[in-house]
Amino acid sequence: MFTIAPASPADLEEAAAVLATAFRQDTVTSTLVSGSDRERRLALLFEAMLCSGAASSGRVDLARRDADGVVLGVAVWETPDARHSVLDQVRQLPRFARALGLRGLPRAMRLQRTLALPRPVEPHWYLAQIGVGDGARGAGVGGALLESRLRAIDADGLPVYLESSNERNRALYRRSGFRSIASITGIPGVTPAAMWRDAARSAPASTVSASTDRRGSVAVDAGLPSPA
Repeated sequence: MFTIAPASPADLEEAAAVLATAFRQDTVTSTLVSGSDRERRLALLFEAMLCSGAASSGRVDLARRDADGVVLGVAVWETPDARHSVLDQVRQLPRFARALGLRGLPRAMRLQRTLALPRPVEPHWYLAQIGVGDGARGAGVGGALLESRLRAIDADGLPVYLESSNERNRALYRRSGFRSIASITGIPGVTPAAMWRDAARSAPASTVSASTDRRGSVAVDAGLPSPA
């Protein structure tokens, strides 16, 4: 059993470490961070991203194991009205520089622009990252994180956008209602898919067994495979 709940500022370092583990073999992030200390630098990168963006203008959902509170998975979302604080980004520059190197900063900006090209302009939620730690893969953590937030988004009648560089993950996203709308070219070694999920006209049937408390936490006993 695990529980899905919003992250607090004190959780961001642990959340970044889980994302670093989940993305250490990802082809897109490999274009930014490589070398023997890659996972450590990825953790710095994700912590900088969380502190400068999602923590202030988005949503960070955590899946915690009920037995000991360990974070099993993380989903990072950008809301339709997200506004990234320049001040927060400046504050995180040292972390970005340690993760990417000074020469890597312009490369990261180019990658960000490339990924953003097919993104629709209409208001939508954006799934920036979703990742599950090694020991929790295959236990339904990623699927539960995804479906938990999608239920809330569907209640508001809004669409969702994401990019996926992994074909296995794309199949799982398609089962949740996403479809490919473009292939993103110009990234060495990989062609991510831009994926879109139309706004729900009515609330979908739940695919996980879950109960929600008054704080927005969701207790889950899930059998879904993980998308990350």
